[in-house]
Amino acid sequence: MTDTTSARPPVAAKKPHSVTHHGITVADDYAWLRDPGYPEVTDKEVLAHLEAENAWFEGRMAAQKPLIDTLFKEMRGRIKEADKSVPQKDGDYLYWIEFEEGAEYKKWWRRPVAAKDDGTADELMLDEVALAEGKEYFRLGAISVSNDGKLLAYAIDDNGSERFTARIKMLATGEELPDEIPGTLSSLVWVAGDKGLVYSLANENWRTDNARLHWLGQPTSSDVELYHEDDEGFRVGSSLSANEKWLIIGASDHETSEVRLVPAADPLATPVLVKAREKGVEYDVDERDGTLFIHANDTHENFRLATAPLTNPGEWTTVIKGSDAFYLTGFDLFRDFYVVEGRRAGLDQLELRYYDDDPVNAGRMEPVAFPEASYSAGMGDNPEWAVDKLRLSYESMVSPASVIDYHLADKRLEVLKVQEIPSGYDASLYRTERLEIIARDGTAIPVSVVMRKDRKGAGPLYLYGYGAYGISIDPGFSTARLSLVDRGFAYAIAHIRGGDDLGRAWYKAGKLERRTNTFNDFVDVAKGLVDRGYTEAGKIAISGGSAGGELMGAVINSDPGLFGAVAAHVPFVDVLATMLDESLPLTPGEWPEWGNPIEDKAAFELIRSYSPYDQVSAQAYPPLLVTAGLNDPRVTYWEPAKWVAKLRELKTDQNELLLKTNMGAGHGGKSGRFESLRETAEEFAFILWQLGVPS
Repeated sequence: MTDTTSARPPVAAKKPHSVTHHGITVADDYAWLRDPGYPEVTDKEVLAHLEAENAWFEGRMAAQKPLIDTLFKEMRGRIKEADKSVPQKDGDYLYWIEFEEGAEYKKWWRRPVAAKDDGTADELMLDEVALAEGKEYFRLGAISVSNDGKLLAYAIDDNGSERFTARIKMLATGEELPDEIPGTLSSLVWVAGDKGLVYSLANENWRTDNARLHWLGQPTSSDVELYHEDDEGFRVGSSLSANEKWLIIGASDHETSEVRLVPAADPLATPVLVKAREKGVEYDVDERDGTLFIHANDTHENFRLATAPLTNPGEWTTVIKGSDAFYLTGFDLFRDFYVVEGRRAGLDQLELRYYDDDPVNAGRMEPVAFPEASYSAGMGDNPEWAVDKLRLSYESMVSPASVIDYHLADKRLEVLKVQEIPSGYDASLYRTERLEIIARDGTAIPVSVVMRKDRKGAGPLYLYGYGAYGISIDPGFSTARLSLVDRGFAYAIAHIRGGDDLGRAWYKAGKLERRTNTFNDFVDVAKGLVDRGYTEAGKIAISGGSAGGELMGAVINSDPGLFGAVAAHVPFVDVLATMLDESLPLTPGEWPEWGNPIEDKAAFELIRSYSPYDQVSAQAYPPLLVTAGLNDPRVTYWEPAKWVAKLRELKTDQNELLLKTNMGAGHGGKSGRFESLRETAEEFAFILWQLGVPS
């Protein structure tokens, strides 16, 4: 049984358990923390241990409550509570979302384009506040207005399991139709003249292996499976083409994809396969006037843009060649032009290009220029096919988020809204830098840093990293981090390998057999920041979540003395055991990212060599705050629970080790814009406490 004596931290029981693969036996004395009835968690001993850890967390953090309250008040004070988005036109209506004073959740509104902006014609489409009332957790998933503007399909999750229930309502009357589809995990796509809705169900292993068609007014038992994926590592998703003529059904894993097209007006028609899957080739597709546009990495790892006739979709002709210098991340089609998105030297780029059939501008390319040297920019919500301006987003580490319209006629950027910070913000007090720190293998690692201009000497530093799945961490703005920066911290983002910040090769250099580059990069960035005088060893707080939590676990195993405080949120730390268990929701689809240790002994040995749980040893560890979600389907709750139990057993220090499990939430922690802030306030309070920074 778990020791729940309040004077000391919980000590989980050790119950001998082991697994053997490739002739190698691995002991796992805390495997019992996985409830055998998962995803239902009812085992009394497991729940008692998690509750004991939560009680220990509450007890140890009790003295920090005034600081948590202060930080929370600061963070909340930087949020405009009564706020609304910039309305955007889609057909006959303008659409926007709005937060009311004090509300955790938003409301979705629209009004006819021709109506006056006096509130009399405003129509409340969906009230998240009402839907969330009385619920410990609430999240809106997909939301989709029918093409005729009469119906609204939406999906909600009220326990954090990421199994959404889809519903449909009449917008004119607010009446909920009897149609209800439980267990979805997908977009909701209107087809067949708004008589049908395409969605995907999460199967018993939380995998979307299907695209299904629901006819309005019919029981879900009569829904038609349009496509079924037999490869358990692939996921299926659906969308509409930009001109809304085609239903696009895609199937993919982390390195391979395959796309089919079905007429949106006739979803039961025979699908058009664009090109059969080829291992390692990823592509996505859109269509204009009988021509397919294909974004693919078949000829260059940084992707090219090609076209093909709809009548011969596999015949690809290059329009934009792949390039080492330009990472082509995506494209968006419009009636008269298209937009190419990408990155050069890690910075976002947007380029307008005109079609070859344009009588005036054929082939012309027009880059969109932004005002700062380091920033994050991208396409905003642009739902219409024929437009004369583009909605964009823009921010930097010192510039609050802006909503911008780019006017095509005169190439003018019109700022429609700048994020308002009610408690005040003076950008002139802060500076941002873009550094390059040389890793141990000679690779230059970009680092984005923000701090106050009056910061002096080697003070405390907060270092964030992720480094997985080809996900870049952009140098964007955050109001919450000001609570650290204004207390003398430098805030740094390490753009380490495993993300795609510098292109696809950057991603590949941090996965599979090169996974340890990610961990080495992060450590080397921390040491480089010490060498450059930004901070000192022991004054560095580090944070990461999910795969970034794996990063936290790896670097404190290798270099524990470098860090003064660590926050690991829903950390993926039991990598070997998870990759050996193909019954878990994500495992088969994750093998292209980490390797398959079931079939490959080399992958087994490599993963075991860095898996944080497997590499915990008898040494001193820095103060550590760990979070988990009982209903988390991505990183299951027992991974952080087992890790903390093993750390408690083996670590040789008296530093704080706290585990907080959200008993009614999932991977994203608590829902609601303010409740999630309180968790950030807890993290920051822990860091200030452990680093001894005056509050």
